[in-house]
Amino acid sequence: FGSRIYPPIPVSTNDLYVVTNETDYLDNLAFKYYKDPSLWWILAQANSIGKGKMSVPVGTQLRIPSNVNSIVNTYNSYNK
Repeated sequence: FGSRIYPPIPVSTNDLYVVTNETDYLDNLAFKYYKDPSLWWILAQANSIGKGKMSVPVGTQLRIPSNVNSIVNTYNSYNK
């Protein structure tokens, strides 16, 4: 197994902001906003959260980055 390098995710004026509730998990939110739960790491990286957990504290304001394709392309180029 190799290490993965996650790209920095700059703020965009098109980003969405949400406040979490008790049922929110990173993978569920990734599915809700990106239709792909495996992109949970984008939310974790953009919000400096995760650290081994998928749960998000209730009332946390999360940034949902809008430029997903660009982020995934950068991730893929870093991890060839």
